[in-house]
Amino acid sequence: MSKMKLYHYVHCPFCIRVRLCLSLLGFDYISIVLPYDDEVTPVQLSGVKMLPIAEIDGKYVNESLDIIKLIDKNNILSWGNYEENKKEVNSLLKEIGDVVHPLAMPYWIYTPEFDNTSRSYFQTKKEKKRGDFNLLVKNKDLYIAELQIKLNSLEKFLSPYFLSSDLGLIDVMIYSHLIGLNVVPSFQFPLFIYNYMRNIEELSSFDYHVDFWQTNTPFYQTIRDGK
Repeated sequence: MSKMKLYHYVHCPFCIRVRLCLSLLGFDYISIVLPYDDEVTPVQLSGVKMLPIAEIDGKYVNESLDIIKLIDKNNILSWGNYEENKKEVNSLLKEIGDVVHPLAMPYWIYTPEFDNTSRSYFQTKKEKKRGDFNLLVKNKDLYIAELQIKLNSLEKFLSPYFLSSDLGLIDVMIYSHLIGLNVVPSFQFPLFIYNYMRNIEELSSFDYHVDFWQTNTPFYQTIRDGK
């Protein structure tokens, strides 16, 4: 079996899901961070401009949960808990994403993942849906206040993980939607969320930032070693 390749963006919550699971499950893989304005590569690989894309034994898969299901053959991530609570979890993630994206996007574009060309491409595309980034930044405190309310409602579900004593897929999904907030100035997670996310990182040995700095090829390709 050849080593899996993962084509992804660093900031993308759906890409982070897969990276986190690969780290948690101890998979070796080749990490390929695509510039956001690269429309050709993902279309050539899977027919659409959508990441993540996993190349596994010559086949390409580009839905995050489909990729995770392929690598989690022993159900380490407790898929049953997700299936039982799918409607509520997806609704929760949408509510969180509706605040996280306008709050974090104007700051994501100034991380090392972007250059001037991909930054302009991303901003132009996202402003069509989210509105002017300058206005989003101006309203930052309003988004933070709204997000804090949503995060506080999470506490009753964590024991210490989502309706479980063990880390599972739902926790992976929640973490992946929240970790990108680290770039937002003056934002602080509630203490229980902070501890929840640090526990996930400790159990998985996951490093959100590692792929920012790997720029030795045009696709910023690196070889990641599993545990």
